[in-house]
Amino acid sequence: MTEDSETDRLTRDLDWNLLRSFVAMAEARSITDAAQRLRLTQPSVSIALKKLEDRIGKRLIDRAPGRYELTRAGALLYREAVEIHGAVHRLSTLMRDMTDEVTGHVRIAVASHVVCPLFDQVLSEFHAAYPRATLSISVLGSGSALASVASRTASFAICLVHRRDPKIEYLRLYREFFGLFCGPPHPLFGRRGLRQKDLAGHSAVSFETDRLHDALRPVTLLRAESELSERIIGTSSHLEEVRRMVISGLGIGPLPLHVVERDVRDGLLWRLPPYVNPPPIDVHLAWNPKAMLNRAESALLGALQEAIASVPIADRTYGLDTSHEGTEGKAT
Repeated sequence: MTEDSETDRLTRDLDWNLLRSFVAMAEARSITDAAQRLRLTQPSVSIALKKLEDRIGKRLIDRAPGRYELTRAGALLYREAVEIHGAVHRLSTLMRDMTDEVTGHVRIAVASHVVCPLFDQVLSEFHAAYPRATLSISVLGSGSALASVASRTASFAICLVHRRDPKIEYLRLYREFFGLFCGPPHPLFGRRGLRQKDLAGHSAVSFETDRLHDALRPVTLLRAESELSERIIGTSSHLEEVRRMVISGLGIGPLPLHVVERDVRDGLLWRLPPYVNPPPIDVHLAWNPKAMLNRAESALLGALQEAIASVPIADRTYGLDTSHEGTEGKAT
């Protein structure tokens, strides 16, 4: 059979319901788990998998006692099936949105505690212009936010970016700066005249992406330069939880300067050295150029892109001039 005829056969014979079931199988821990997710019997799921493997001509899941994992062909099919699922879902949404007035739902995936006045302004103007459009904002880790854009389950994302997926487009939305902080129970809280060497050996808390090979690499280097303990007491993908651990005294932690200004004023957090040249972190707008957007999604994404293009990065940079505990603490 020629390659073209094989492609035609797959296009003609492949059942979308089988692909939808396979997505559940790929995300499950076993056939029994997949059957529960699909609300089907275990034999029915096994038959569906066998039918799909016969039509694809490849083994998709390696099943053995104590083992249940995707083969290389299964992993490839899973990635494509997730994209197809997103496209089918969005197609039904587009059909519902065919009205003269701009309506539709926008699904935004954001990293934890995105604080960006420009984003807030665009949201306000968008609602004033299109009051019948609705939106939902999901707080996810940056990796999960980008995955939701790739699979087309999110309209776009606002998050940190480490490795760029060539299937996704990116624009820097804003820049923020991180500092090190401690909470009231910590022995360094309230102390002035501290130097960076005074932090050596103290316990740390941080973000899950605070690793040399991840999005918060500059923060990792800052911790290393401060010679904090290599043992991190607590981690989270959510800024609010890192903040909670710092305030509770579990350890010294990195937080965006502009986000915690009020906490510093209220006596909940204490800024620690270094006070100069804080590490910058860029937060990006990310979207899938191949996604079929409804009118509301197109309008909001376009408004954000236009705002980024028209506002200089200096006006989208937050926290650099944040004050700290006093001039006597400036030594590093």
